[in-house]
Parts: sequence; structure tokens; C-alpha cells
Amino acid sequence: MEEQGNLVTLLDPDGKECEFDVLLDFDYEGKRYAALLPTEPVEGIGEDEVLLLSVRTEKGETVFDPIENPILLDEVFHEFEELFEEMVSEDEEAEDE
Repeated sequence: MEEQGNLVTLLDPDGKECEFDVLLDFDYEGKRYAALLPTEPVEGIGEDEVLLLSVRTEKGETVFDPIENPILLDEVFHEFEELFEEMVSEDEEAEDE
């Protein structure tokens, strides 16, 4: 995994590099998560979909892990939706001023 500003490069299961924009990173129940948006089409991720991963630090490096538990994934997704909607609303209010 390689970070550059708000961009990260991850490897897909075939070892191909895929670049993602970090749309939002947030805490949920004491753990860190990130919503990643592909910068170009990625197989298995739709145009209107984000990739939700858990985030941890190991030996000074940021590591992204899949969320294996479907119930936790659903909860993290709902948290992301709420935070994203708040973020969009704040941006729209700022533009109106």
C-alpha cells in the first residue's frame, strides 16, 4: 500500500496496482475505517460504489484490511452514509454563503 496525499495505491488479488482516492476516513466503535473511491474503473467495484476497509498501523505503515464480517460491514456502511451526507450538506451550505 502506498499513500500520496489523499490517494492510495492498493494491489488487487492478481497483484495489479489500483489507485484510490480516500473519500472519507472515520472512526466507528473504536476502530478506524476508510471509504475509498477508485480513480479509474476497477473490476468488481461499480461506478457509484466505494470500497470500505479497516485501517491500522503496523510498523509505522498504514495497512488497509477488508471488513470480513457482513454485519460489521453493514454498520460501517451506514456510518459512512451518515457522515458523507453531513459532509455534503456542510459543503452545500458553505457554497450558499
